[in-house]
Amino acid sequence: MKHVLLTLAALAAAAAIAAAAVVFGGLYDISATDQHLRPTYATLDVAMKRAVALRAKGIVVPPLDDPAIVARGLALYRDHCVRCHGAPGVAPEAFALGLTPSAASLVHTAREWKPAELFWVVKNGLKMTGMPAWEFRMPESDLWAIVAFLAELPKLSPADYARLAAAAPDAAIAAWPAARAPDIARGKTAILQYGCVTCHHIPGIVGANAHVGPPLKGIATRELIAGILPNTRENLVRFLREPKAVKPIGAMPNLGVTEQHAQDIAAYLLTLRD
Repeated sequence: MKHVLLTLAALAAAAAIAAAAVVFGGLYDISATDQHLRPTYATLDVAMKRAVALRAKGIVVPPLDDPAIVARGLALYRDHCVRCHGAPGVAPEAFALGLTPSAASLVHTAREWKPAELFWVVKNGLKMTGMPAWEFRMPESDLWAIVAFLAELPKLSPADYARLAAAAPDAAIAAWPAARAPDIARGKTAILQYGCVTCHHIPGIVGANAHVGPPLKGIATRELIAGILPNTRENLVRFLREPKAVKPIGAMPNLGVTEQHAQDIAAYLLTLRD
């Protein structure tokens, strides 16, 4: 038994050394023009499907057969999804064709996946793909409308889709639900979803550790926001929502942060006292 354990330990050490050599030696080709190795793709695909199935359990699917909901989903799909996923007779846009892995054909996905699983993916997105999380871009009513349309998508011919898409009105994002109390955990997620880590180093947030903007460590104890406003919750929310109104020549862009998300982000940032 001892000999077996020593052998397993040696094999594990050898595997770790080999993996380190691949990573630190830059041997694995990460270019999007180089396809995944088949075992890599298969492993990621299985892990993704199992993870989605686990997290979609317990999601209550609302009625999705209302023609108005399906029509709303069609307009949202045309305006936000077809660029990457295409549609019957419609190719994805050029940038999406360069993704690795390629964005899935949702005609196929809608046949194979349950509505709760589709909703979870649309809401939360997928790591290590180009699929974004739409939770911070659309209220849940719109997310479910997209799922409702996906159920109809496999039934449409190219002519059907072209006719319906041409007739659908512009899909302005629906109103967000009523405000709730600021949520620190939601604020931490919102910081990632609004791309704050692409410019700032933020304690507790894993990201690029970029130094484009000032680090936000200890922001709760600073006297001023952007060197202008007194550091209060109300002013922090204002700056997050309308940075150009506060400092027109500043580098902070307007990210379209909603009132609720700004309240959540401020709640998290105001915990950063050290």
